[in-house]
Amino acid sequence: MDSTQNTPSNIDTEKPNWKEKQFQYPNRTIRIGTSFSGIGAIEYAFKRLGLNTEIMFAGDIEPNCKKSYFANYHIEENRWHNDIYQFNAKPYRNQIDLFVGGAPCQAFSIVGNKLGFEDTRGTLFREFARVVRECRPKVFIFENVQGLFKHDDGKTWEVIYNTFTDYCKYDVHFQLLNARDYGIPQTRERLYCIGFRKKTKFKYPAPIELPYKMYDFLEDYKDSAYYHAETNCKVITPNKERIADLATGRIRPNFDEFIFPVEDIKDKYYLSPSVANYVLAGGTKNFKTSTKTDLDIARPLLQSMHKMHRAGVDNYVTYRKDKGVNGIRKLTPKECLRLMGFRDDFNIAVPDTPAYMEAGNSIVVDVLIALLKQMDITKYGIDNA
Repeated sequence: MDSTQNTPSNIDTEKPNWKEKQFQYPNRTIRIGTSFSGIGAIEYAFKRLGLNTEIMFAGDIEPNCKKSYFANYHIEENRWHNDIYQFNAKPYRNQIDLFVGGAPCQAFSIVGNKLGFEDTRGTLFREFARVVRECRPKVFIFENVQGLFKHDDGKTWEVIYNTFTDYCKYDVHFQLLNARDYGIPQTRERLYCIGFRKKTKFKYPAPIELPYKMYDFLEDYKDSAYYHAETNCKVITPNKERIADLATGRIRPNFDEFIFPVEDIKDKYYLSPSVANYVLAGGTKNFKTSTKTDLDIARPLLQSMHKMHRAGVDNYVTYRKDKGVNGIRKLTPKECLRLMGFRDDFNIAVPDTPAYMEAGNSIVVDVLIALLKQMDITKYGIDNA
């Protein structure tokens, strides 16, 4: 394994950068498969890019994820798997252009010390690798937490890397990427491992300047450079000259632009005075992290973020326009989804608690968009009949 891959030398600094690149075959259809699908981050990335896709299979063990997925994407019931252990990917062999997933990586029990597939027994990663081997996608993307590199003195990552290269027989590239470097104001660093069926020269997309703050993505905040008073909308775009036209609907948004109305926030999202005082006071000895509110860049949205009273882990904002005073509140599910790259056309089909968990478990859409543009995913698609 070449450990130098996870260095700046693995980043493409040449011009034009990934945002300016054009897809070579924009009319092709990309056949996608996903496991641990969640709310469909890669599916939504394709939607924002305006590319044609066919969902060949998807699956997740969480019933609420299935509700959200089916409320937002077109998929037949027989193409959905609830249990990856029971999923047979062989019927899709050589029919998948892109396979994506973020299998939870439990600590491996390395018995044989072969540091490969045999050492992944009992883990969900083993099933992800099995699906890769069975369906043989042209490209796969494996996303996971940054701690995977350091776990067990690097042995866990060595097992995963060797499995992809030796067992699955793929050309593997890997890099830590942070959402705040790709257009989303959230500090969320994750491992993005990409495997190509054929040997491929690939470098990861370069970071871009972040023109936005977390407050720009809030539902009720007007004091923003992106607020358009005439339509009472926020038009989140890197091109200030487009704000008026986008707000009035004269032009359609690009992949890197958001448009949404400014609306009041329900009282249920505001903390009671006692809870707010507890949070701002620093909590107890069990909560030693910072209680700073109103961050420019959000803290990582966690899968357990419905427990928004946990000081230092969550993102609190202090704004209450209707009362004329500052009130402390947690983020709404819609705001969390925006901070994961989902626009307001994403249908929230579940109650708040699972909605928070689904947002926190998702892959950041904008990072996936950068990867798809960087590799030009259309090169791996098929021509429409």
